[in-house]
Amino acid sequence: MQFTKNTSSGKASIAGIVIKFTLGMVVVLGIVFFINSLDFPIPKKNIEKIIPNENFKIVK
Repeated sequence: MQFTKNTSSGKASIAGIVIKFTLGMVVVLGIVFFINSLDFPIPKKNIEKIIPNENFKIVK
């Protein structure tokens, strides 16, 4: 006697899709809030460079 594996025919239930979508959104939002809570170092001095007007060229 040979056993056969019964698999679904590719139909996904709506509840399964909603649960996967919700878990995905929770993970993405968790990553965003985690990155937002990190304090990245910022330069203490403002970086400013004066560019003379003679170096600009008009391209048409």
